[in-house]
Amino acid sequence: MSPIDTMSLPKDIDHTRGPLSATLIMVTYGNYQCPQSGQAHQAIERLRHSYGDQFCFIFRHFPRTDLHPQSQKAAVTAEAAGSQGKFWEMHDKLFENQQALDDASLVEYADELDLDIGQFLQEIGTHSHISSIQKNVECAQQNGVHETPTSFISVRHSSTDDLEEVLHQILSVIQENSNGIAGARETDTTNRQKP
Repeated sequence: MSPIDTMSLPKDIDHTRGPLSATLIMVTYGNYQCPQSGQAHQAIERLRHSYGDQFCFIFRHFPRTDLHPQSQKAAVTAEAAGSQGKFWEMHDKLFENQQALDDASLVEYADELDLDIGQFLQEIGTHSHISSIQKNVECAQQNGVHETPTSFISVRHSSTDDLEEVLHQILSVIQENSNGIAGARETDTTNRQKP
């Protein structure tokens, strides 16, 4: 499966903000307890507000319970809210409250969103959303995702006149950002090794 196949999960599993006909489609594998996913969420929100219908965002779960013990429960909470039509409201609330994802807080968020608490608790208790979250994880693993956030970006460009220039600009930005990230990681590693 190639990275572009990340778009191919059944529509009933994906959570999409914006039209699939948008110029820019971004699929992000994230984790509600991961600080970097929280930072990505803020950046994505700015993009959504700046680009409107030119931007489509698809969120997929990649809970890392080895690093973030509440990440699976948070993903299930978002899915349970989604079954009542409030996935995105819960999604935003979970990222806004990353430091408070204990069980009591998750129920409190459901109450704040006026969810049917009985239905919500029943879905949480019966693990009815684990299979859809697991499909997200399997797709992520098939595409080489190991950390969160990881994003795949598709750009719709219908002209060949300036295709080379568009691709060059995209790749230049990606390379600049990759070099900055690698440099930051080297500095962080160097700082940690000092006694």
